[in-house]
Amino acid sequence: MVTGVQTCALPILHVDIEKVLASKGVKRAPRFLVNFLKKIIHQDELNDLLSQCAGLTGVPFAKRALELLDVKYRIHHPENIPQDGGRYIFASNHPLGGLDGLIMISLIGEKMGDVRFVVNDLLMFIKPLEEVFVPVNKFRRMSQEYADRINAAFESDAQMLYFPAGLCSRLIKGEIVDLEWKKTFVTKAIEHNRGIIPVHFSGKNTMFFYRLAKLRKFLGIKFNIEMMFLVDEMFKKRGHSFDIYIREPIPSTDITKEKSANQWTEHIRKLSYGTSN
Repeated sequence: MVTGVQTCALPILHVDIEKVLASKGVKRAPRFLVNFLKKIIHQDELNDLLSQCAGLTGVPFAKRALELLDVKYRIHHPENIPQDGGRYIFASNHPLGGLDGLIMISLIGEKMGDVRFVVNDLLMFIKPLEEVFVPVNKFRRMSQEYADRINAAFESDAQMLYFPAGLCSRLIKGEIVDLEWKKTFVTKAIEHNRGIIPVHFSGKNTMFFYRLAKLRKFLGIKFNIEMMFLVDEMFKKRGHSFDIYIREPIPSTDITKEKSANQWTEHIRKLSYGTSN
């Protein structure tokens, strides 16, 4: 049972794919397409889960969603999570595309209190996590409003959660690994005097997901079709357990300009994957 939960009268988030299509100008989608989309996003199961989380927001919402999915996690090296406060960026690989985010919110929120998570602004429709999410737009130039919100979050006392790759991991040369890590989290750490804690998640999606990604890329399709199946991937991991490795914190005073931001980014990525010397 989650304690300390605010149970204010929040609207239940209800997913209706037909309304979503209509809002995008597709008012008469073929019935087979609507039914297919309902199936791959598990519309009924998703709405049932959301209804059972009604009234919960932020960390309690994430914890309850994981309970309903019967998803557990084991923390390796919990002593690396600071007990005396401080302001950190938890920089992690992104193997799953959904559950890893919920676990990060639950784990770090429970251990260190207030958290903020930099995410694609497409996720802002998840109202129960709106207080945690800090939106960025990956397809257009960032607005001043978004820039101000990001800077305010990094300037705050909240712990920052970050997936430097942006997108979830792909199958590359036979291994499930992240795409290139972007250096933004390092530049923000320097700018706002934050330490960085590398994190590594075990886990992977189905081979179908990775093969679809490769096929889409081979055909030259820019739209990430495989991302439509991430909810399906999430439900397929019911009852699973994941290992989370917390690496040693890097104090803000150690993140100096002796290395470039790109060099720091690559170094921290290697620490996350446990491949740094």
